[in-house]
Amino acid sequence: MCRHTAWLGRPRTLADLVVDPPYGLLRQSWQPRRQRQGRVNADGFGVGWYSGEGPEPARYRRAGPIWQDRSFLSLAGHVRSGCVLAAVRSATAGTPAGEEACAPFQLGREVLLSHNGAVPLAAVAPLVSAGDLARLGSTVDSAFVAALVESRLGEGLPAALAGAVAAVAEVAPQARLNLLATDGRTVSATAWGDTLCWRVGDAGAVVASEPSDDEPGWVQVPDRSLLTLTGDGCSVSPLAIPEPEGSA
Repeated sequence: MCRHTAWLGRPRTLADLVVDPPYGLLRQSWQPRRQRQGRVNADGFGVGWYSGEGPEPARYRRAGPIWQDRSFLSLAGHVRSGCVLAAVRSATAGTPAGEEACAPFQLGREVLLSHNGAVPLAAVAPLVSAGDLARLGSTVDSAFVAALVESRLGEGLPAALAGAVAAVAEVAPQARLNLLATDGRTVSATAWGDTLCWRVGDAGAVVASEPSDDEPGWVQVPDRSLLTLTGDGCSVSPLAIPEPEGSA
């Protein structure tokens, strides 16, 4: 599994979101508090952010533990954005290594996506074309999920996440599919097999695998739910559960 988080609101530094919170992603890379699978997230990390200079985000991804990357820790206090998505990785056994396997993946020009979970490749591979996968540059299980989301972006970001989760869950009911995505204006996330929470404040809102501090205001998202965060607020709705094959 992995841990991820996103911010939408007034510009803040990457350090504010990832490094400085007492239980933020930096701490979660070696000591997550609510992670259901795995004990550490030391197989890479990534951060994506929107500068406001255009629709395409910037990304910084590395294959090693976030706590060892002095370059990131140095720049994190100097990069500021109103929309950030970051993740630390715990690799599924047998999956590729390298920064190409680390979230956030970039879908099209605008969308960033992270996957916290695991998907059996034999089940999901027939759902994804080789061309779609090649554009993402990785064959890790999360890339297959990202390709499914990308193919549905014309439906809107929340619907694309919901459709991809339903498609995978239909062929792999055991899959864990916590997704987190943003286009710089909207943040969408799914809770499907692991924890997810959110908190709204005066300056904006954060969505995360687990709380980054012990302050009040964190709201737990029920499992098998879709969260949508915009400048107007946050909404949570149930995700449809595919019927088992052969059911009446």
